[in-house]
Amino acid sequence: MLRLALLLLCSLLPLHADPKRPLNILFCFADDWGRYASAYAAVDGKGSIHELIHTPNIDRIAREGALFRHAFVNAPSCTPCRSALLSGRHFFSTGRGAILQGAYWDSTIPSFPLLLRDAGHHIGETFKVWSPGDPADAPFGTGRYAYEKHGQRFNGFSKNASTLVAAGTPFPEASRQLLDGIGTNFDEFLAARQPNSPWLYWFGPTNVHRSWKQGSGKALWNIDPDRFKGRIPPHLPDVPATREDFSDYFGEIQAFDAAIGILLKRLESSGQLDNTLVIISGDHGMPGMPRGKCNLYDFGTAVTLAARFPGRPGNRIIDDFTSLMDLAPTFLETAGLPIPTGMHGRSLLPLLDSDKSGLIDPARNHVITGRERHVANARDLALPYPQRALRTADHLYIRNFAPDRWPMGNPKAAESPDAPSAESLSSNTHLAFADMDASPTKAWLILNGRQPEWQKFYDLAFAKRPAEELYDLRKDPAQLVNLAADPAHAATKDSLSRQLLDSLRAAGDPRVSGDGLAFDRPPFSDLPSPRRPR
Repeated sequence: MLRLALLLLCSLLPLHADPKRPLNILFCFADDWGRYASAYAAVDGKGSIHELIHTPNIDRIAREGALFRHAFVNAPSCTPCRSALLSGRHFFSTGRGAILQGAYWDSTIPSFPLLLRDAGHHIGETFKVWSPGDPADAPFGTGRYAYEKHGQRFNGFSKNASTLVAAGTPFPEASRQLLDGIGTNFDEFLAARQPNSPWLYWFGPTNVHRSWKQGSGKALWNIDPDRFKGRIPPHLPDVPATREDFSDYFGEIQAFDAAIGILLKRLESSGQLDNTLVIISGDHGMPGMPRGKCNLYDFGTAVTLAARFPGRPGNRIIDDFTSLMDLAPTFLETAGLPIPTGMHGRSLLPLLDSDKSGLIDPARNHVITGRERHVANARDLALPYPQRALRTADHLYIRNFAPDRWPMGNPKAAESPDAPSAESLSSNTHLAFADMDASPTKAWLILNGRQPEWQKFYDLAFAKRPAEELYDLRKDPAQLVNLAADPAHAATKDSLSRQLLDSLRAAGDPRVSGDGLAFDRPPFSDLPSPRRPR
């Protein structure tokens, strides 16, 4: 009987279970990288924009593990997203971690890296973890575990590679020079650990964040902007400026993919790949683009998520709805640690440890997203654009709590008689609509969007929005037709509104507690010291 019981117990354990050799964790997290990888070409079907990008290392992780169809950030702004990810809480439950400029980390909130450290993991990070915010990278030990003496030039990949190429260095050699430091940092991290101790390594490059070298997508990677014609998301003007922006963006994503390849080779050569959980993702949608970063439409909140869990079947597409705040409890459960009180995320380990595709847990049928303050300056009165949203398989419902405010910030500079030039608008975020990063696409739309044929795109990007938005994703996957005022959809709208608000109240969201104005007051509304937005 005892032998039978032991056999039954073993059959219930994950295939990786080995108390003498717990899993390591490699987490690759790119700044401003949305849901773009060649692995999604098969998911989204023939003719999708993913056919124009080549990410073999990300695709490998998806092929040998799982690719998530419905992965979303909790907030489409760097610091709030990372606050949610690191704590496993909704962004609005992280104090001043809920905003970008002016963020401050509450040291009483447990973060998964420090919990893993306290449990005996060797931890290390390279480049961006939690910023801007004070103290810098506080949830990861305020820089005490940084391994980033090498490879800093990678974070300006397209600019630095273009400079090398212009000086006569062939692109493969220029790329190699910029990638060399990535492996060296990782080597130093691995060499610093105690023998056989499990580890967590966070690789967070910023090259996918603007600014990129304009034209670098074609010049360096041979990603032809003309191939994007007809594949640009329909809320964007399909014009040369937008196509080139996508080409350059995809080039930076391919550079990130190449860096992942360096890390994977190091794991293979050291014999650690098959004892390492590898997870790859990004912190929100495309920067400098209408309805991308800082917006609750899918273009702003949907992200790539690929995971390789040793010992489990690969080639799986997971349809369960996933928030990146689910990663904190996932990493803790992987290490056999308890989940702290206050975490809203749910561990993905049951999904990763499964051999199934499709919808594995029927309860994972929605995510909640939101936003408060991104950047701020005196002209914008330091007020946020408060939003919350509920995303299900069939609908997106958005509640805009202050519809009298401008969703992308003050437009006055763009509308003045001495409007800025295209060049200045492409480089200076704060000249107009400061909650959208500077970009050639933004500049083009500001300068041309008042023409009748482009007005609809201008309005989708910058105009004020109603208190409620409702999109039927079965008929309108691009989320262009707001049905919130349509009586035929009133029952659906009311049901989703109740579900969203009930969930927010249960989670203690300050935006729906008391008078709902906590985020509009100090310390959240204090003007921070000038700092470049991230």
